[in-house]
Amino acid sequence: MVQSVNTKVDFVADATSYMGLTDYGKVMIGDKAFEFYNARNAQKYIRIPWNEVDYVIASVMFKGKWIPRYALRTKKNGTYTFSSKHPKVVLRAIRNYVEPERMVKSLTFFQVVKRGLKAMFVRKRSQ
Repeated sequence: MVQSVNTKVDFVADATSYMGLTDYGKVMIGDKAFEFYNARNAQKYIRIPWNEVDYVIASVMFKGKWIPRYALRTKKNGTYTFSSKHPKVVLRAIRNYVEPERMVKSLTFFQVVKRGLKAMFVRKRSQ
């Protein structure tokens, strides 16, 4: 069995990890790290210490009524995407350990398309 690095646990919830194939399990938010444990195999876990978290990115829809998923971007190892049953509670618990300026909304579909079109025209003019 894997030991948690947290000495105090703030919140535990059912969650889904989107690293490669979808994994179901539990998210644990504690005083030292953000942890995800797979429901079937406890050896499959993701542990992200708070000092390693660069940004927390939330996908917000319908003016904040629904948050389908959130991601933790680390300083060295990339982005880890999760969803849970109670994402607002999870993000509030994360806010205790990550500065609120480091918690951002993800881009909408139209913002991504707009940036892509802008980049396409900027490249053509500069060539």
